[in-house]
Amino acid sequence: MSAPKTYSWDDLKSSEAKSKDGLLMLIHGKVYAISKFLDEHPGGDEVLFGEAGRDATEAFEDVGHSDEAREILDKYYVGQGPEGSAKGAAPAKSARDAAGTAKESYYTRKE
Repeated sequence: MSAPKTYSWDDLKSSEAKSKDGLLMLIHGKVYAISKFLDEHPGGDEVLFGEAGRDATEAFEDVGHSDEAREILDKYYVGQGPEGSAKGAAPAKSARDAAGTAKESYYTRKE
């Protein structure tokens, strides 16, 4: 198996990367070709087109995707993003987990 392709910002921002047939998205420093997922995405294709060709990490995490959604995403992996494009450390399993932890600690009574 060959090394994964490294995509530049120019690759991601190209008109082809934002087209229905070549839709690319960057999440946690990895590039995904998601054209074949447009019709299946529960949030609709508008969301995907809105994040196409850019770093969609924050949008992806803010929704609180399930482990199953993350496994589906892995099927569309096509390469690495530009050097330095991975945001932050390892992501929380989901935004809901991160929010739940914060909420729990806020409401937990300390004695």
